[in-house]
Amino acid sequence: MNFQNILHSVFAAVGQSTSGTMDFRTSMVNLAYLVAAVLFIMGFKGLSHPRKAVRGNMLGSIGMLIAVLVTLINKDIIDYRWIMIGLAVGGSIGVLLAVKIEMTSMPELVGLFNGLGGGASVMVAGGALIESTIGGVNPTMQLMVATSASGLIGAITLWGSLVAFGKLSGKITSSAILLPARHLINIVLALAAITMAVMIVQDPTNMMNYWILVGIASVLGILAVIPIGGADMPVVISLLNSYSGLAAAATGFVLSNTGLIIAGSLVGASGLILTKIMCVAMNRSLANVIFGVLGAEEGAATADEIYAGKVKSTSGDEVAMILEDAQRVVIAPGYGLAVSQSQHQVRDLMNLLEAMDIEVEFAIHPVAGRMPGHMNVLLAEADIPYEKLKDLEEINTTFAETDVVIIIGANDVVNPDARKETGPIAGMPILDVDKARTCIVIKRSLSPGFAGIPNPLFAMDSTLMLFGDGKKALLEIITALKEAS
Repeated sequence: MNFQNILHSVFAAVGQSTSGTMDFRTSMVNLAYLVAAVLFIMGFKGLSHPRKAVRGNMLGSIGMLIAVLVTLINKDIIDYRWIMIGLAVGGSIGVLLAVKIEMTSMPELVGLFNGLGGGASVMVAGGALIESTIGGVNPTMQLMVATSASGLIGAITLWGSLVAFGKLSGKITSSAILLPARHLINIVLALAAITMAVMIVQDPTNMMNYWILVGIASVLGILAVIPIGGADMPVVISLLNSYSGLAAAATGFVLSNTGLIIAGSLVGASGLILTKIMCVAMNRSLANVIFGVLGAEEGAATADEIYAGKVKSTSGDEVAMILEDAQRVVIAPGYGLAVSQSQHQVRDLMNLLEAMDIEVEFAIHPVAGRMPGHMNVLLAEADIPYEKLKDLEEINTTFAETDVVIIIGANDVVNPDARKETGPIAGMPILDVDKARTCIVIKRSLSPGFAGIPNPLFAMDSTLMLFGDGKKALLEIITALKEAS
C-alpha cells in the first residue's frame, strides 16, 4: 500500500467513526486551510518589521506547505510522478535563481514571479475548463465566471509583468513607448475581452472563446504597461503583484479551493495597499500611473545646460577632511549602493564616524532603489541598527541642521526638480538633502536616474561629486579618516 492509499485509509477510518451532518474529511481540510490562513496573516504581520521578517517568512512558508499538502491529500486520483517532476524542475530553477540573482536584480525577478503566477492561473483555469468539457459535466455559473476572470486577469498579469521585467532589466527601454490612439486601443481591447468573457459563460463548450480571451488580455497587458516610464515602474510591479493575487483567487473559485481563495485574496489586498502607499510616496494617482504619460517634457533643460561648468568633483581625502569637522552626518542610500554592494563599507564608515563622536543616521526614501524596502534589506544585511533608519517625513525635518549628507547612488529621490509644478517627477516627495550644509554625492557619472532627467542637485554650490564605484569611494574615505586619526 502506497503513501497516498494509507492517508486515504486514515481519513476514511476516522470519517466512518464520526457522526454528524458534515463530512469529517471536509471539516478537517477546511480546518487545515483556516490554520494556513492564520499563518499567512501572521507572516504578513512579521514582514512589517526587519527584526520579525525572517520569522514572518517562515510562518508564511509553513502555512503554504500545510495548504499544499492538504490539497494533495484531499484529491482521490493524483499521479504523484508528475507532481514530483514539477517540484524537481521548479525547485531547481528556484534554487538557481536564489543563488545567482543579486539584490540589484531583485525587482525584475519579483516582476517575473508575478507574471509566472498570472500564467499559472491562466493554464490551471483553462485546464479545469477542458476537464469539465471532456468529462461531459455541465459547468456551473461560478466555474465559468471564475474561469473568465482568471484567464483575463492572469494573461494581463503575465504579459504586463514580462514588459515590466524587460524595462527593469534594461532589455526594453525604460522610457515611455507611446503608441498612437493607445487609450482608444485599450478601451476597444477591454470591451472585446468582456465580450469574450460573456460568450464563455453562455457557451462553455467552445474552448476557442477562452483562448481568444487570453490572447486579447495578453495584448492588453503589453499595451497597458509599455507606455509607462521607468520612474513609475516600481508602482507597476506592485500593482501587477496584486493582479497575480486576484488571478489566483479567481482560480481558487474555479477549483473550489478555499486555501487558494484565501491566499490569492491576501496577496491581492496587500498588493493594492502597497500600491497605494507607493502612489502617495511618488505623488501619483493610480489612474495617472496606468494611463498617464510620464516622460521628459519638451523644452526642459538639458544635462549640458544644468551641469556645464558648475559640477565640482572631490576626492576621498577631501571628503574625510569635511567629515572630521562635522557633528551630524546623514547617509542617503540609493540604487548605486545596491549596484556596488557597498552596504558593509557604509556600516564601517558609520562605526568610524560614531567613534569620532559624530551622529550618523540614514535617510530612507520609500522608493529608493528599485522596490519598496530595497535599502532596508541591504542595510539590515550589514547589521546596521534599524533605529538609525529614518523615513522621509522624519528625516526631512533635520536636514537643515545636518552638516554633511552622503548620497550613495540616489538620483530621482533627491532631485529638487520634484518641487516644480510640472515635469516627470513633479510633486514627488523627495529627501530634502539640498538643505544640508554640504552634500557629498557618490556616483559613477552624471547619468540620469530612472526618470531620465538631469539632477540640479549635482550642480549646486553646496554639492561635491565623488565619482566612482560606491564601494571603492567609501573605502577611500574610510582609509583617509583612519590615516588622519
